[in-house]
Order: sequence, then structure tokens, then C-alpha cells
Amino acid sequence: MSFLKPPPASILFIAVSRIGDTLFATPAIRAVAAAYPGARITVLGHPKRAEVFEHLPFVYRVGSITKGRATWRGWLAGKSFDLAFVFGFDQALVAYALRVSQRVVAFEQENASLNRRLFAAIARPPFQSDHAVLQRLRLPAAVGIPPAGLRIAFQSTGEETASARRRLEDAGIGGSRPLIGLQVASFATKSYRDWPIENFAALCDRITSRWPQARFLVYGGSAERQRTGWLKQGLGERAALFAGNLSLRDTAALMTLTDLYVGVDTGPTHIMSAFDIPLVALYHCISSSKLTGPLEHPCAYPVDHPASGERCTEMTEMADIHVDTVFAEVERAMAEHPPGQR
Repeated sequence: MSFLKPPPASILFIAVSRIGDTLFATPAIRAVAAAYPGARITVLGHPKRAEVFEHLPFVYRVGSITKGRATWRGWLAGKSFDLAFVFGFDQALVAYALRVSQRVVAFEQENASLNRRLFAAIARPPFQSDHAVLQRLRLPAAVGIPPAGLRIAFQSTGEETASARRRLEDAGIGGSRPLIGLQVASFATKSYRDWPIENFAALCDRITSRWPQARFLVYGGSAERQRTGWLKQGLGERAALFAGNLSLRDTAALMTLTDLYVGVDTGPTHIMSAFDIPLVALYHCISSSKLTGPLEHPCAYPVDHPASGERCTEMTEMADIHVDTVFAEVERAMAEHPPGQR
């Protein structure tokens, strides 16, 4: 339990980053909520990603902020929070937290005067020195708060799930089993994580041969529409294409209704790791499952690239992960966790 007395009544978290890094903060938020069950917790995230915090039972309010907007905020209202935690290394966000909170916990910044004003300044962890979740848990640990589980948290609502069921019915696959979700691409700056789309097609053919009634949900954004469209065309009526058409929350609600997920290391894969559904995730050697893979997941089947160390660069191709290797994990996942009614 934390040594802070009296216990803080209002706590702020700032997590402005991509989807995965945003979700990696949720175990730290849960830990603080468990330590201070009476506190009202506010979380500010990136305007395009803050929605992943919505409806978490330990979060009171969700809002958005950017480092640009942070420069202009918090000058007049005074310190409305007793304690704040800032993930990341944007000085503007730390400075904002110092304006609105009595105490601020953050990683050390490059500005020494800013660090001196922090209630706790945690040394920056060396690059890829630990799992991303564990790195973020160093912030609450600095004020004596232990973990309350390492699992990523995400919560869909009943209304979102009902809408997802209607989407499946409209796509003509509502009663199909198994339903298998596919995330075929990471974001553009991490395209080296992408498994060849031809491999996904071959994997789907293998799955269909083994489970003829299988149907596929193709997720993704607008940037990879050419690839997802090609995959959908090849799969025909076996697949429903949702890439580029849904919000993060709508996609997550669909995920909760599936029997299996196969995807590369990217945001939707991290969302999927919040659900107790078999997850086959493919990891490039630059960022292995030991650094970003699911923690405390009951049915995770990570597939790591075989290269490591000096043999691994951004030029190392994900094609080195063979379809046979991935299909073996799919078979194992389906055998150990047979499709059920959702």
C-alpha cells in the first residue's frame, strides 16, 4: 500500500501515445485504483485513442489532451488533483500535470529544473529492457503501490456488443463457427512487423480445409485497404471486411464475439489481449512477445520471429515465419479452447 497520507481523493493519469502504448498503461492505472479505492481517477489520452479507457470500472472520467494543447491548459483553474502520473517523455504534458496536481510522478525528463519539481522522478528504463507493462508499473511503484495484475484492461458495453452482433448478422456470418478475426498489418512506420498478405491467405485456406464452416473477420484501417480488399476478394463469402469502417470500440466489440484471433503486433492485437479468447500473435524480432506480448492471458499463443540479436534488423522479413508454424498454433489453440457460443 502507498505511503501517501492522507490518501489522494483525485488522481490524474496522462497517457498520450499510440493504441498499444496507451493500453500498456491500464495495469498501472488499475494498481493505483486498487491502492486508493475511494479516489476519483481521471485519464487523459490522445484524442484518437482516449476511447480505449472508456467504461473501465476503475476510471471515473476520460478526457483528451495533446502536447500542443497542454501548453495552453491548466494556468487558471489551480491544482484540482492530489496526485498525477504522466507516462512518456513529453515535457509539455509533465509541465501541465505540475500546474494541475499537488504531486506528480513521471519518468525523468531532459529538463533538470522540471525533474526537481516532480514528487518522484523515475529513471528512464533502457530501451527494450523490460516488458512495456512492467515499465509503466514503475511509476506507481515509486510511491509504494504494488501491481494489481499485469493484464491489459478494456471493457466493451452491452450496447456495443449488441451492435456487433447485428453487424455479424448483416454480413451473413452471425451463426457461423468458428469466427476468426484477422489483423494483417501494423501502422505504416512499423511495416516491418507485417506478415505477407499471401501468407494470411494461405493460412485461411489451411483453416478452411480443417474447419470448413470457419468464417473470417478482416480488421484494419484505411491505410491497408488494398491488402485487406485483396484478402477479402480471395476469401469471398468466407470473410467479412470491416477494415477502415469501424471505430476502435466497434472493432473491439466484434472481437469479443470471435473464437480465435490471428494478427501482427499492433494496437488491435493489444486490445484483443484483454479478452479471454485464443490469441495467435506474430512478433518481429525487434519487438518480441517478451516485450509487448500478452501477460497473464489464459489462451495466448505468441509466434516469435526466429532471428535475434545482431541477426535482426528492420530488414529482417516476417516471411521467415512460415505458414506451417502459425497454423500449428491455430490448431493448438482450437484444440485447447474449442469454439463455443458467445
